[in-house]
Amino acid sequence: MPQTLLNVGKIVNTHGIRGEIKVLPHTDFPEVRFAKGSELLVVPPDGKTPVPVTVQTSRFHKNMYIVKLKEYDNINDVEKLKGGMLKVTGEDLVELPENEFYFHEIIGCEVVTDEGRELGVITEILTPGANDVWVVQPKSGKSILIPYIDDVVLDVNVKDRKVLVHLMEGLL
Repeated sequence: MPQTLLNVGKIVNTHGIRGEIKVLPHTDFPEVRFAKGSELLVVPPDGKTPVPVTVQTSRFHKNMYIVKLKEYDNINDVEKLKGGMLKVTGEDLVELPENEFYFHEIIGCEVVTDEGRELGVITEILTPGANDVWVVQPKSGKSILIPYIDDVVLDVNVKDRKVLVHLMEGLL
């Protein structure tokens, strides 16, 4: 079975001449992922084989992280990484508190109402602001948008891949 790789950041540019890269974080745990000694995988923009790397230093600067990887010492080495992704394996997931979930655990779950009506499967998660919105695709018809709030999402069972919701008036 192929190993699951999860995105933690996108390499958007180089920084300086000593091999530092600018990384746009795609993780809720950047302080863990970009800490000194963290082991990551670089997936080049051409999608070739991931290369294991180790964070030497990092610092937050203008909504990005400036990261120096031990394996690269100058701008010429990291220039080819622009547009690539930094990833971790599924085994390197940070343990979440109870009732919190990773997006990849939610996508694909079946959604059922508290009245027993099957709505469809979660295909996407939008993050517009105050709360996340789960996009549910029924077997036929238009997508349904479910706000991730306590009044609507009653139970999430990641193990059984089921989500129980209460449809408030006007939601559909």
